Amino acid sequence: ACFRLLCSLLIPALFLSGILCVCLVVLLWGIRLWIQQRKKQLTSSGKDGKRPLLVAFFHPYCNAGGGGERVLWCAIRTLQKKYRNVTCVIYTGDRDATGEEIVEGAFRRFNIKLTHPVKFIFLEKRYLVEASLYPHFTLLGQSLGSVLLGWEALRKCTPDIYIDSMGYAFTLPLFKYLGDCRIGCYVHYPTISTDMLSVVRNQDTRFNNAAFITSSPLFSKFKLVYYYFFAFIYGLVGSCSDVIMVNSSWTLNHILYLWRAGSCTSIVYPPCDVQTFLDIPLEEEKSTTEYSIVSVGQFRPEKDHSLQIRAFAKLLKEKRLGQQPSLKLILIGGCRNQQDEEHVKNLKHLCEELGVSNNVMFRINIPFEELKRHLAEATVGLHTMWNEHFGIGVVECMAAGTVILAHNSGGPKLDIVVPYEGHTTGFLAENEDSYAEMMAYILSLSPEKRLEIRENARHSVHRFSDQHFEETFLLSVEPLIK
Repeated sequence: ACFRLLCSLLIPALFLSGILCVCLVVLLWGIRLWIQQRKKQLTSSGKDGKRPLLVAFFHPYCNAGGGGERVLWCAIRTLQKKYRNVTCVIYTGDRDATGEEIVEGAFRRFNIKLTHPVKFIFLEKRYLVEASLYPHFTLLGQSLGSVLLGWEALRKCTPDIYIDSMGYAFTLPLFKYLGDCRIGCYVHYPTISTDMLSVVRNQDTRFNNAAFITSSPLFSKFKLVYYYFFAFIYGLVGSCSDVIMVNSSWTLNHILYLWRAGSCTSIVYPPCDVQTFLDIPLEEEKSTTEYSIVSVGQFRPEKDHSLQIRAFAKLLKEKRLGQQPSLKLILIGGCRNQQDEEHVKNLKHLCEELGVSNNVMFRINIPFEELKRHLAEATVGLHTMWNEHFGIGVVECMAAGTVILAHNSGGPKLDIVVPYEGHTTGFLAENEDSYAEMMAYILSLSPEKRLEIRENARHSVHRFSDQHFEETFLLSVEPLIK
């Protein structure tokens, strides 16, 4: 009787599931045909009668001033120089600026001038990928939000080639299977990594792992299961890519593990404007009465500016330099939104609490020339992000002639602050104490010794130049354009 009851329930359920699956497939196929038909209607031929190849970059924050945006603009410039029949499109949520203002901002901040116009598709639902919208299950919320934002982008413009240049991997299947696009992506930082899993597993408190979770074995286990589930889905959507570019050895290791698409994955170091900084004359320091320590990086929690401020306060307090020269810490970075501005306010409060406000300067969204001037005058370049995927700011500091002190992890450890021809190019640290000690050590070196380290660092950064990026980027995207 129980078996008959089970069968009477199970068979209709399976039948209904089958019908729903068929309906879903038919619906998706219908949407795909509708998108293709719409694409044909909306795209027109060029002057030579041929339809231009539409290459679209998904970059909702293209008007921000970070390293990811420099990659975007260099990639577009590279394609424009190489291919005449390519029209570049940017999906952006920066509706507070016109396309002309965004392009002008790219030139002002990054010294990048495009040879042809860019088509901007302005998205209205960028708020769906804001972390502040999802106080819990942030990764999942932002990823699902990116799918809805991607759908808006796909409806407004269906390209031939889709390149996610900001890490929204969940949009890839959408453009591949519904938009029938060739798919590329440039991964700055995996949405989830084995390091994040280890932080939760070890119940370690960090900016992305709240104290109430670390203090509870039950919550930690639940979050670990959630992370493993998310990592599995992330691997599935990432593997939809035809071409995968990663920015460092650290990112490569994680993407190979998660996406398992080694045959189409390669390292393309991000373009750093090293030549502009190399043009700064490298001279022996004239003044030993005042030193400036400069940090370059967007004002986001993961950049860990608070560690810089605490280590700097410790350095000032302990007066390790004997007859203490005047010291100042200059924090240079971009603010993308109100959340970033709030973060800067909190950092300023921390300076007040530690009594170092008079020695710390905040320089926000400054022009390129001012950035260059600060780096030219600096003695130490500071970087504190744990597992920084690459670290363009680190390279810029080295090219400008500062003695770099970066975090002993991620891109700086594996790719950038490494010996060059057996010689020291900079230093690494991990916590407040080691940063304070290492800053004191660098400032205690003779000007001649510092000059030697600065010269070694400069020689080592040519592999991160715009030219090297252009060569490796074109090699990677060639299969998409053929």
